[in-house]
Amino acid sequence: MAAQIVLEAPPKEPPVRPVKIARKRRRGWVFHAVMTPLTLLWVAPMLFVVLIAVRSFDDISARGLAALPDSFDLGGFVTAVGDGGIALALVTSAEVTVPAVVLSLWLASMAAFALSRYRIPGRRAILLTMLAGNLLPPQILLIPVARISESLGIYDSLVGLVAIHVGFGLGFYTFVLHGFMRSIPTEITDAAKIDGAGTVQIYARIIMPLCRPSLAALAALATTWIFNDLIWSITVLRTQAKFPVTAALLNLQGGYVSNWNVVAAGSILAAIPTAIVFFAFQRHFVSGLLVGSTK
Repeated sequence: MAAQIVLEAPPKEPPVRPVKIARKRRRGWVFHAVMTPLTLLWVAPMLFVVLIAVRSFDDISARGLAALPDSFDLGGFVTAVGDGGIALALVTSAEVTVPAVVLSLWLASMAAFALSRYRIPGRRAILLTMLAGNLLPPQILLIPVARISESLGIYDSLVGLVAIHVGFGLGFYTFVLHGFMRSIPTEITDAAKIDGAGTVQIYARIIMPLCRPSLAALAALATTWIFNDLIWSITVLRTQAKFPVTAALLNLQGGYVSNWNVVAAGSILAAIPTAIVFFAFQRHFVSGLLVGSTK
């Protein structure tokens, strides 16, 4: 007698209650009702600046800043890039930002690797001391930093500005990378040691590739902070030809005090690079900073 195979139907999932669906829809409407005005309030100043930048000077002087555009003119961008010196300032900002970000993250990654993987005496005190340096307001350090840069011979130079950004950002970057590297299982590095890998190989081939999300997030933060810096730029630099874009915007506002379209155009040009960097790394921005934060 042939055996009969009985196929049991998979258990049916419990139906979703209409009350839960209604609650979810209600929460969605509440969320959009609250966030839409806040989003418009956040975007309104940026749209206002864009509208001013594409208007002509005659239109603004005749109808005021608050009026809707009656003309479309890119002369403000041409003036800001040429006579306003924004093009040269953008190049200078890139010359400061790129080496400062690379050096900061490179040094911070090595410090975080040593503090998280080796039993260094007083390593917690070292980490807290590095972090405590970022808690000091930069305003109280302006005169000491200016005097130190003069004594070292790096005053009024881009090298001195890069060194200041590296020094003041190193503590925070080390703290974040230390938390990330502590979340990496020690079994990975122990297995690499058994296979004969040295310290440099473990750092370069294992730890650094695993830290890409955190490094990407810190790179976006560091680029934004350094590129938009003003206080250290006007403290260390004196030659206007060496000014980065933020200090150049300050001079632009003084030279074109009544030409609001030129000032608005320069502000937009200064904001574009950091916006590009942020949107390029936005997937890693939140995840890279939160991983390892609970360790």
